[in-house]
Amino acid sequence: MCGVVGLIGTAEAAKEAFLGLTMLQHRGQDAAGILTYDGDGFHRIKNIGLVESVFNRENMLSLTGNMAVGHTRYGTTGRGDMIEVQPFLLSYPFGMGIVHNGNIVNCREVADYLKKKARRSLLTRSDTEVIINVFAEGLARTPACSPDGELSFDHICEAARGVMSLLVGSYSIVIPIADKGLVAMRDPGGIRPLVWGRRKAKRSEDAAGILESGEAHIIASESAPLGFLGYELERDLKPGEVLYIDPKGNVHTRVVDGREARPCMFEWVYFSSPESVLDGVPVYGARIALGHGLAGEVRRRIEKGDIKADIIVPIPESSRIAAIALAEDLGIPYRELLIKNRYIKRTFILDSQEKRQRAVNLKLSPVRSEIAGKSVLLVDDSIVRGTTSRKIVELLRQAGALKVYIVSTCPPVKHPCFYGIDFPCAGELVASSRDLAAIERELGVDAAVYQTLEGLRHAVSAGQSGFRPCMACLDGAYPTDVTAAQGFSCARTKDRQGGNP
Repeated sequence: MCGVVGLIGTAEAAKEAFLGLTMLQHRGQDAAGILTYDGDGFHRIKNIGLVESVFNRENMLSLTGNMAVGHTRYGTTGRGDMIEVQPFLLSYPFGMGIVHNGNIVNCREVADYLKKKARRSLLTRSDTEVIINVFAEGLARTPACSPDGELSFDHICEAARGVMSLLVGSYSIVIPIADKGLVAMRDPGGIRPLVWGRRKAKRSEDAAGILESGEAHIIASESAPLGFLGYELERDLKPGEVLYIDPKGNVHTRVVDGREARPCMFEWVYFSSPESVLDGVPVYGARIALGHGLAGEVRRRIEKGDIKADIIVPIPESSRIAAIALAEDLGIPYRELLIKNRYIKRTFILDSQEKRQRAVNLKLSPVRSEIAGKSVLLVDDSIVRGTTSRKIVELLRQAGALKVYIVSTCPPVKHPCFYGIDFPCAGELVASSRDLAAIERELGVDAAVYQTLEGLRHAVSAGQSGFRPCMACLDGAYPTDVTAAQGFSCARTKDRQGGNP
């Protein structure tokens, strides 16, 4: 899972990319990069670390131009070396860059095809490099690359069709092409999010940055950066859609290979910022609904005598909204008693069990005076490996809790995800081969309550008829062919053991 942003038609493209990435920092904390373009060519700054540590006043001055793309990385493939930090660049055809959010399940097979059939030698293990080479190969075969050729939207769509026919998995992509404009595309199932916004050019802007249309455009992983930067949300890109903004600012769109929309439910449960709206569903509202949906399940356990809680305590940050709704429905006091150290990475994103376990002790401090002698109903957004949950339960017991119960706003995660949420191995999942009683023992809790599949579906659909999010990690119904998934999983494990930070 990563954050991507693309801009065209603003003289402050680099600055807006930086601010956009700052608002998407929650989507990836491994590395960050920005690529801009002007008449002198491409300009790029990228490095390992948080957005604010990668960019400074001095290096931002080198990022000139009215077109920019940015990326904040949460690595799920490759080894995390500097060479794999995005944006990537290719010199031919035209010269182009790329930023990408998602995972290509058949990455190794396509990489072999590029090497053997297209004679393209890849420099990394990144699936992003595979994508840009497939797109470039398709574009190079169009008349646009003939001596007298001109790039058209048809040529871009032809190259995009090749990407969508060859690649299996999830991808939201933004591609700047030298002197030709900005291209964005979303995978045929719409698994990963991508939104488009626009605004009238600011009067204060340098005229050199303004397009003939008088509009500036932004593409981003979420809607949260748009309002902050003064853009109006136009809409989400549709599954399989290509959007092209040409050098004059004309907008071209086409669904090249659209299928049933299957957006990842984890965007609403955990990953996206609460102020974002994705595919017409507000993230905040979905999390409120998740809390209301859980209330019935918890109430049944209370009536059975399995649970008798004095206080409801959220695990910061993303479970907080659902916990408030749950407390309202049950009439149990809500208390924030796990104080978060904001300088520690999200433990879900860390790439090993050992790192996650160490981080929990640094990340959260219990308020002992309010916990001692009480029975605590702990609310988590999801329970994946169980590492964080188990450690927090231990912290609460050490703080004097009489009883500790845990509720999850997400149903049991039983199957691997191959689309960008980093658990491609079933053996890592606490619920993959355990019943509820065994899960409770593994987590060390007095009782555990999970959201139902129907409750989740209702919450993230916001009443939209026919809305069918991807819940493959819960029910095993994958929206794409995952034949190559086992190889993908093994490759990831091998890469991690090779020294990914």
